[in-house]
Amino acid sequence: MSDAYAPTREPVHEQSVDGFGTVRLLPLDAQADADVVHAWVSEERASFWGMNGLSRDQVAEIYAHMDTLDTHHAYLVVKDGEPVALLQTYEPEADRVSECYEVRPGDIGVHLLLAPAGPGGASTGWSSALLGAVASYVLLGLGRSRVVVDPDVRNEKAVARFLKQGFEAGPVVVLPEIDLPDVYLPEKRAQLAFLDREVAFPA
Repeated sequence: MSDAYAPTREPVHEQSVDGFGTVRLLPLDAQADADVVHAWVSEERASFWGMNGLSRDQVAEIYAHMDTLDTHHAYLVVKDGEPVALLQTYEPEADRVSECYEVRPGDIGVHLLLAPAGPGGASTGWSSALLGAVASYVLLGLGRSRVVVDPDVRNEKAVARFLKQGFEAGPVVVLPEIDLPDVYLPEKRAQLAFLDREVAFPA
């Protein structure tokens, strides 16, 4: 399978996962990737992502704005040339989550939206392999000591996926509403969970 994305963008992380394939994290191109991202976030299964009902151009505008920030970053996760996930990383102290827990030096926040499974469904260990590659990037590649995630408490699949990966459940918190000219985020009840580098990579 040809890797259609590799020639145009240099990956920030590339990892060959035995029995799974080659995973690349590419800086998101707000316009070039708008079609695939809009298709993912428009599905009912992605309702917790908070972009249901937005147009393609609105989704592109959101990620173009994010590209201007030093504290928030978006990446297209590509497996063997096919887009399979949307990754967002952020500095917790610059995010509303900082109002809900005590941020430690070395913390990094992560949001991960997996693409819908193919016709045959996702293979066993599929999400675990992707999460492992993401953890390698943020904890080892970026030299961070802990990952924090804040999935919607109603998103039981995402919560279970993180806990299975070794994340430790924290408190259920209420992330406050944000209403600014460039961004609106409704109030959200979230399940905080944390993954320490020593747990993910004990060696």
